[in-house]
Amino acid sequence: MNPDFQLPVSEIPMAPNTSFQYDRIIGRCKDIFLKKMKDYGTAWRILRVSSITDQIYIKAQRIRSIEEKGTQKVEEGVDSEFVGIINYCAIALIQIEMGNESNLEMAEADVIAHFDKHVIESKHLMENKNHDYGEAWRGMRTSSMTDLILMKLLRIKQIEDNSGETLISEGVAANYYDIINYAVFALIKSEE
Repeated sequence: MNPDFQLPVSEIPMAPNTSFQYDRIIGRCKDIFLKKMKDYGTAWRILRVSSITDQIYIKAQRIRSIEEKGTQKVEEGVDSEFVGIINYCAIALIQIEMGNESNLEMAEADVIAHFDKHVIESKHLMENKNHDYGEAWRGMRTSSMTDLILMKLLRIKQIEDNSGETLISEGVAANYYDIINYAVFALIKSEE
């Protein structure tokens, strides 16, 4: 290649900015989360964590089914299911943190503070893993991310069935954080 040749600025490939992409995806999820909270309040506070796990499992199974069949009959697409997975993981983490209180109503500011706390924690985990793994997720298929989400959910279900007891494994919350990150990665790949 001629050393004097330069691509026009508009044609220079840009390195992906994972942090920016991550924040944009989470912003989209949070917007939907808050709009649904305006419609429904914090009715999700009635759910036990195991019920939230099952709801996430249903969404991940639907994604896998659509990936395998290549078609869908319900209008809502795969991307909206990944958004739902992220938001339900945030709900599960809030429920783990707050426990089963009798007070089901939460002020919007409190919900936002808890939501932000958990997505910041998941992003911090993602940044640490990206440092060590060199963003290996970018070479993965979205279908593999779906499978990993399902595997994490089966792990969570087993831990829940064992009353939260583990011998050497990370706990339930760590698996929810990983699921958030895989779902964000899938949405980033969908945009690219």
